[in-house]
Amino acid sequence: ILFIFDEPTTGLHFHDINKLLASFNALIEQGHSIIVIEHNTDVIRCADWVIDLGPEAGDGGGELVFAGKPADLKKSKQSHTAEYLL
Repeated sequence: ILFIFDEPTTGLHFHDINKLLASFNALIEQGHSIIVIEHNTDVIRCADWVIDLGPEAGDGGGELVFAGKPADLKKSKQSHTAEYLL
């Protein structure tokens, strides 16, 4: 099963985000796939693969800035997200 979550951490306490990540891992261990649209850096760091769109919002965005592993995103010079993963 493919699960798609849009900003699932909105309004959650830090401890609840950890529970959410544990739930994601349990779904993955059961063989499911997950797509998460998210701005929370803790969630981004836990991802297997990141697709970063931008470089800005609105008319200044919509371009593929980065696609790859979170560790490699940290090295991206084009990504505003990378600045917050350091």
